[in-house]
Amino acid sequence: MKVVSSIKSAKKRHPDCQVVRRKGRIYVINKSNPRYKARQG
Repeated sequence: MKVVSSIKSAKKRHPDCQVVRRKGRIYVINKSNPRYKARQG
């Protein structure tokens, strides 16, 4: 999982990316290709 300062760039890497908020952190998750996982905060 990558820690990124900008979620916007991580979100646009793949069409299946979803932005999810958990415990005050913002995550990008991708079920079809898990290598695109990222978090901010």
